[in-house]
Amino acid sequence: MTAAPTSATVTAALTLKPAAPEHFDLAFTATTQPCPWPKAYGGDLVAQAAAAAMRSVTDGKSLHSMHSYFLRPADIGAEVRYEVEVVRDGRGYSTRQVRGYQNGKALYVCLANFAAGEPGGSFHAEPAGEIPAPETLPSSAEYLAERTGGTMTDESKAYWRGGRGFDMRHVPGPVYLTVDGERSPHQAVWVKPFDALRAVEGLTDVQRDLAALAYVCDYTILEPVLRVLGLAWADPGLVTASLDHAMWFHRPAETADWLLYAQEAVAADAGRGLGTGRFFTREGRHLATVVQEGMIRPA
Repeated sequence: MTAAPTSATVTAALTLKPAAPEHFDLAFTATTQPCPWPKAYGGDLVAQAAAAAMRSVTDGKSLHSMHSYFLRPADIGAEVRYEVEVVRDGRGYSTRQVRGYQNGKALYVCLANFAAGEPGGSFHAEPAGEIPAPETLPSSAEYLAERTGGTMTDESKAYWRGGRGFDMRHVPGPVYLTVDGERSPHQAVWVKPFDALRAVEGLTDVQRDLAALAYVCDYTILEPVLRVLGLAWADPGLVTASLDHAMWFHRPAETADWLLYAQEAVAADAGRGLGTGRFFTREGRHLATVVQEGMIRPA
């Protein structure tokens, strides 16, 4: 009997252990999660750095932006040491630099900014167009049940079906084996943890949910670029890698219900592609915005 998919992968990734700093003010270690590729998932690094930065801010400020660079690939199932530099603590805003180290080398760096919050006007963008409800769409497991092809193995199929901690439902269809739907620069993905996220030591539930958004955002952010180029994940010889990443958190994250991740390809040239994404609640409340550039190297 196959075990039911679980969100434990996400909270395992967010679980940090305090460590002795070697370069900056604070340090933590975290472990990258299993995946069927030669290198660890980039969302591990973004989310773990977010968790490390949040654990260094103790005056109630909230993380509102992160700007990251991926310097080297990370080993799978291995510890990364995150060193946190306390760059500034002000009354309204605080800034942290976080560097991830593995095998004695820096592999990730980000600046993270925190805000105390203050009264002001409020506005949020709306999702464009009508999007089918997630309950009307096939899950990844249902979509892949009878499909094979390309470089997909049993291991990668199992990972896409249930190994990522989140149920993901694409509009139009996925780009796992082929480009399902038009070669359009737009797509949307409904995302929801397979089950309720577990508590994470050192993080409040609000901080955990925010870090969970940082975790899941990297899985599909380059897919609109693949879609418009007519590429699928299982195409023989395709190589992709995250290069840099920015994320803004406009409102507290919510993961108890489905979130709509509306995405767009902005540019593709010279072996790189840029994608944007916005997270909305089911009711259309805009929670966060993502921009990422990645290497896209077809066969």
